[in-house]
Amino acid sequence: MAQNTDYVEVPKQALDSNSKEKSETNIFHGKLEYKVYKRRWVILLIYVCFAFVNNIQWIQYAIINNVVMRYYNVDSVAVDWTAIIFLATFVPLIFPALYFLEKMGLRWAIFLGALGTALGSWIKALSVAPGRFWVTFVGQTFVAMSQVFMLSIPPRLAAVWFGSDQVSTACSIGVFGNQVGVAAGFLMPPFFVKNHDNVDDIGSDLSVLFNVTAGVCTLALILVVAGFQKAPPLPPSPEQALKIQAASEEESFLLGVKRLMINKGFVLLLITYSLDVSVLNSLSTLLNQLILIYFPKGEEFAGQVGFVFMVAGMVGSVIFGIILDKTRKYKETTVAVYVMSTLGMLSFTFALRTESKALVYVTSGFVGCFVGGYMPVGFELGSEITYPESEGTTAGLIILVTQLMGIFHAVLYSWMVREVGDMWSNLFMTATLLLGTALTAMIPGDLRRQAANKVKVEEDA
Repeated sequence: MAQNTDYVEVPKQALDSNSKEKSETNIFHGKLEYKVYKRRWVILLIYVCFAFVNNIQWIQYAIINNVVMRYYNVDSVAVDWTAIIFLATFVPLIFPALYFLEKMGLRWAIFLGALGTALGSWIKALSVAPGRFWVTFVGQTFVAMSQVFMLSIPPRLAAVWFGSDQVSTACSIGVFGNQVGVAAGFLMPPFFVKNHDNVDDIGSDLSVLFNVTAGVCTLALILVVAGFQKAPPLPPSPEQALKIQAASEEESFLLGVKRLMINKGFVLLLITYSLDVSVLNSLSTLLNQLILIYFPKGEEFAGQVGFVFMVAGMVGSVIFGIILDKTRKYKETTVAVYVMSTLGMLSFTFALRTESKALVYVTSGFVGCFVGGYMPVGFELGSEITYPESEGTTAGLIILVTQLMGIFHAVLYSWMVREVGDMWSNLFMTATLLLGTALTAMIPGDLRRQAANKVKVEEDA
């Protein structure tokens, strides 16, 4: 089912991504046909399910760091790497994955991601024995490699399937799927796996956790195979139709990357996005260790704090996505979210020292709402200032730099927590966000996608 087909008369001038000034143009002629399909919500839901089952495994070991150390007889750094591997594998694989996405489309990219996630999950289900940490790490690496087909999808899926008035909301819901998976990843391991005196009992708990996870991943794979489609028959918006018409000729993937890397606003966004998400990833990876400093035997509390952190991020993602669709104030919203992220991180730093669970819950929700909620805002700002470049390539480059920064940041943060203590480490995180706020304010407000949407189009009577 679809809404009525709409047409727009294409003017002689439309925005060109190669231009250094908005006044430089390409010429297009004729009518553009576009249609919004109701099935878009089913497509988005399937992606959310896939994102959920992949992200649920990212923090699966780190949130019960001390329990995993006991069972597998490894040190905390080895357990930290079960989360960091998600960042490390992304770096060498992102360009092949982006090329594959551009050539084969959304359906094949998500199928490979879902297949790898299910395979890795079943490998982990076979790793329940004290001497098999290497097996569980291999399984986790398969899941991590599959993430490369998932993280850059939300802005691309939103642009391909959703109309102009819903594209930011759709992107935020896609990011919501990532975050709800991470949230469940904080909550489920402490619920399933207890710090028993008997190591064999820990193994039984891990077996249940891994098998449940593998079963859910298999269901998600079936959903992808049965229901996910590459693209609708017609584009959903005038700007997407214009973009398809402009891209009718074959173009080098590397040429598009080159154009992005000489876009000043995009380069600044690469830095600011990576700083924000590096804080999110580092805090998530080390949360168990931070909580246990002030709350001994607080494994379940650490999982609950992480859950609150990510749920607040989910709420923020959806709220900010709706705000973007309603106001179209992309840069202003991004700066405001960054400012509040900085204040949230500062408040969480001192809340830990009060040893008040209630205050830790409140401040973790505050920082999570804005640090996590920034992700779709950053994606959408990137799509705006780089139009008509591929949203998948734009998002992929953003995440590539984020993962590189995240590896460095997570390793440095882990070292700082051990060597200088949590307070100075968290103040370093606050300073990171403060720097990101200043750089965000410097991003030019060159909203090209909006300009394309508003460029003197007249509906055909």
